[in-house]
Amino acid sequence: MQITEVTIRKMKMRMKEPFSTSFGTMQDKQFLLLEVHDELGNIGWGESVAFDAPWYTEETVETNLHILRDFLIPLLLGKQIDHPEQVSKLFAPIRGNNMAKAAIECAIWDLYAKRKGISLAEALGGRRQQIEVGISVGIQNNMADLIERVQRYLEEGYKRIKVKIKPGAEITILRGLRNAFPDVPLMADANSAYTLDDINLLKQLDEFDLLMIEQPLAHDDIIDHAVLQKLLKTPICLDESIHSLEDVRKAIELGSTKVINVKIGRVGGLAEAKRIHDYCMEKGVPVWCGGMLEAGIGRAHNIALTSLPNFILPGDTAGSSRYWEKDIIEPEVIVEDGYITVPTAPGIGYTPNLIAIDEFTTDIWHFRV
Repeated sequence: MQITEVTIRKMKMRMKEPFSTSFGTMQDKQFLLLEVHDELGNIGWGESVAFDAPWYTEETVETNLHILRDFLIPLLLGKQIDHPEQVSKLFAPIRGNNMAKAAIECAIWDLYAKRKGISLAEALGGRRQQIEVGISVGIQNNMADLIERVQRYLEEGYKRIKVKIKPGAEITILRGLRNAFPDVPLMADANSAYTLDDINLLKQLDEFDLLMIEQPLAHDDIIDHAVLQKLLKTPICLDESIHSLEDVRKAIELGSTKVINVKIGRVGGLAEAKRIHDYCMEKGVPVWCGGMLEAGIGRAHNIALTSLPNFILPGDTAGSSRYWEKDIIEPEVIVEDGYITVPTAPGIGYTPNLIAIDEFTTDIWHFRV
């Protein structure tokens, strides 16, 4: 296929309610939405998951726009692409900027699957017809609000609860939840808020029988996590530290982690995410798909990826209604009794809602051969 046109839309969608982590609080989600056209008039869709501030990684909406506009799109326009796995090689001269790369690489995967007449899940080698989903709960104002919210999500059928923690609040949060829900699969996400000086505190988390604690130490660390994992019964899951298969290999060999969170944007696209999945499956290390508060296009890519067999832990891909009054796909992502049905229509399997997309578009750029 030949890439003849790329459109970038800058989007702004207001979340139903604020989402709080140890980094801060967000309610308005700005992101980039990409359309990639081929010579036959097919369109593939991708979504950048970078936030408008560099608190998760160094990438932002504006840096993604710069990298896409000035480097990645010029490398791609007019090129003949036989398979999406070629894209990462094409982009190899550009260091880092994984979220920008993933946004356009995912669009090309969607385009490729549509041309083949198969679902994106099938194109990736997915086997599941349904995926189990968990949910991520931000930091709440008080314990009563948190318990009420978790109870509601459990009644909706979500299979796993992930709760954000921060220094000074972790024991109260986890003890309160464990007392209220003694048998619920529960994990804690620290978003790099701790250091090895907090070892004694972190060891106390073993009493709560957690599925895992996610990224307790520095965002770029795998050495100190190996020290900490030796002292904890609770499995450590790495998130921010993992940008490539090579990072995964080193972390597993060092003993830094027992679980890997795979985020498509963080690792540079679906091809690298699949390579990480395959390696972890070979090593017996479970993986799950993390969320970045995606709108419908990004959520659809997560669903397709999670259909691969080693995604054995429920991910963060909640239904559209968890975050949005109106999503940008039809039908919206629906969770039924804790499961999402993997679509079988060609490509991502959902239809972009062009009326909603236009409504949420704040700026637009077109690039043609």
